[in-house]
Amino acid sequence: MAPAAHADCDVGDGECIGGNASRQRSLERTWSIDSNVPLVPFGLLEPPASLPGTPLVGSLVPRNDMLPSGVPLLHDASPSHVSRQTTAEEQVPISTGEWLRRLLAFTGPGWLMSIAYVDPGNLEADLQCGAQFGYILLWVLFGATCVGLGMQLVAARLGCVTRQHLAEHCRKHYPPRVRIMLWLLTELAIVGSDIQEVIGGAIGFQLLFGMPLPYGVLLTAGAAFGFLFLERFGTRPLELFFGVLILVLALSMGGLFALISPDTSAVVEGLFVPRLPSSAVSQAVGMVGCIIMPHNLFLHSALVQSRVIEHGEEREAIKFYTIESSVAILTSVLINTCVVAVFAKGFYGTPEADQIGLKNAGSFLGEHFGEPLRIVWALGLCAAGQSSTMTGAYAGQWVMQGYLQLKVKPWKRAIITRSMALVPTLAVSFYFGGGHSGLDTLNSYLNVWQSIVLPFAVVPLLTFASERSIMGDLALKPSGKALGWTAALLVMIANTYLFVEGVGGVVSVGLILVIVVYVAAVAYIAYVPTLDAVFE
Repeated sequence: MAPAAHADCDVGDGECIGGNASRQRSLERTWSIDSNVPLVPFGLLEPPASLPGTPLVGSLVPRNDMLPSGVPLLHDASPSHVSRQTTAEEQVPISTGEWLRRLLAFTGPGWLMSIAYVDPGNLEADLQCGAQFGYILLWVLFGATCVGLGMQLVAARLGCVTRQHLAEHCRKHYPPRVRIMLWLLTELAIVGSDIQEVIGGAIGFQLLFGMPLPYGVLLTAGAAFGFLFLERFGTRPLELFFGVLILVLALSMGGLFALISPDTSAVVEGLFVPRLPSSAVSQAVGMVGCIIMPHNLFLHSALVQSRVIEHGEEREAIKFYTIESSVAILTSVLINTCVVAVFAKGFYGTPEADQIGLKNAGSFLGEHFGEPLRIVWALGLCAAGQSSTMTGAYAGQWVMQGYLQLKVKPWKRAIITRSMALVPTLAVSFYFGGGHSGLDTLNSYLNVWQSIVLPFAVVPLLTFASERSIMGDLALKPSGKALGWTAALLVMIANTYLFVEGVGGVVSVGLILVIVVYVAAVAYIAYVPTLDAVFE
């Protein structure tokens, strides 16, 4: 007999935040019509019914009768069962149509994850890259995005196989002081990302309606939180809304590319012929931080749990997640390439090249190419800011839930995490909205901060995903581990360069001490976890 599910109530205010009835309604409402794969809500408003019930609790085991008939839920998820192979006799060929329906059923988490690759921070790095260096750094954009895709696929594998997201693994395997440090670093990275995302959306509203920057911040943050209530209608409507925002962004940036008509041969050469002049090294290294964001690894490992996976189907699920994530990331590459190419064509080699940033890019486009292009840019910026702010809300609550296991209603936790980001964002908007310069410099520093924090997410991820006691036969193979750790090492080398560059290239005892402490901290994170099996 399967263990009975039980309600989990908020001991602080006596309000029940779980229960069989609500979880059953959730599954009935979000049952996928695309295939026989049930969907569960992401959990902003009510707990999903996956195993475990992330992002609320880590030990809920729903009953079989809570699922539509014919779809048993995993009850024994030990690594030996996870690694079960389907024999030749068990394999049943499926038609192309059925295969596509199953792919569609797993489509969604990768697209939400890809939004972080086209957020306002990335768009600003793109336009500055194009305006200041032309097309020659497109290969850095492409390479960093490919590295990011590899890391995202590892995060999806971890969440899919273990039914626990990265923050939950960190809580289980690290001692209290270490996980508190990791939580603080991740939260600070999320706050830095939120500043870029909300300010980007606010700048879009400012270009469209002329509203002051602080009002735009409140509108962007308020609208993002309001749109998240689409989850009330199920997982698919919320994913569809994100898809519409991505479509608006893609059409906006693609439209700019078509109207301005950059040199396509130069674009192709920039993507596949590596060139790195000494003056562009800092820009190239900084792009790593804005493209690969730490919180996105936590986000993706949780998003994949919105699909309830039957016993023995983990390999197939990973395959489908790999396909949809790759297509989504390819779309983000095309969007970013359009932005780089547009500003390379319009401003590279001009006196304005060094002055262009996120705040004035729309005005420059309007002055040089006409008012319609300013509006198109503003629409894309609003879509980027809105969508990335919404995914940031989910990342923030999953990180807090995983590390701290707070027993509060999910919408209350969402308010807490949003407030942590909104207060500094408002302060930034009031300061720079009052006529102060330096917003672009702040964005550059925030990108550097993302890069510095990144190893503290990548190292735990690779450590857990490589461990057979956690992943069974689906643990990373030696080639995957080699590629992952090589990428982590390259990020560390890039960060060391940023440390040296940040002090004007002068190597001092203090700088050497900072670098040694940083490297030692990352090495300690790799060494200290207790890697016992997550299934007990």
